[in-house]
Amino acid sequence: MEHKTKGIVLYSTPYNDRYSITLVYTEEFGRTSYLTSRYAKRKSQAPKSLFHPLSALDMLVDHHNLREIQRIKEAKTLFPLVTLMHNPIKNAIGLFIAELISKVVREVQPNRDLFEFLLRSVSVLESTGKSCANFHLAFMLGLGRYLGFEPDVALYKRGAFFDLQNGHFTATKPLHPHFLNPDDSYVFSLLARINYSNMQTFRFMGNERKTIIEHILAYYRLHLANFSEIKSVDILHEVFR
Repeated sequence: MEHKTKGIVLYSTPYNDRYSITLVYTEEFGRTSYLTSRYAKRKSQAPKSLFHPLSALDMLVDHHNLREIQRIKEAKTLFPLVTLMHNPIKNAIGLFIAELISKVVREVQPNRDLFEFLLRSVSVLESTGKSCANFHLAFMLGLGRYLGFEPDVALYKRGAFFDLQNGHFTATKPLHPHFLNPDDSYVFSLLARINYSNMQTFRFMGNERKTIIEHILAYYRLHLANFSEIKSVDILHEVFR
């Protein structure tokens, strides 16, 4: 049955000599796999050039609930990824974000609030002309709210420990090993306020940003089952070293 839906491309993997399997997070169907051509075709209604990580698409799809791999009949961009494709910093952030979404967003049911957050995030990353060095930090903390494990920072007091396992601050050191020391906990309490509007006001050195990313990923790992390694994080560390 034909349906119209918006979608955000996450990644593509080869399927055979002619086709790839492209994972797309869609507005109407959640996480969905599509069969896409590996080669450019003349007059194609869904050209290969559209399916870059984080491409935002308007699609006409042939969708059947009992079919694992769906088909795209027509596709066009909602907005072009110009700076994201050519700016090495934005490109590294984009690859990291696309991989992160593919690892943590597993819903095959629609979640329009989550989709709107992801679409807005891609739009902000593409359009911002200011520094985007902290974009991925704002994204990761923002995404956690939609995944159901937003940290509770309301009771922070100087000298507290952030309990990664339970998602809140505590005056005493937790009995388990999953916590941040008071200095890192203070930084984490400040980061809870970060968003796309104020992210330029946060100043971090390369090693500080690397530590923060690792702490947030550790938090994700504790709250999501089977959260596998994010390979593109190494590229991100190289960009911001």
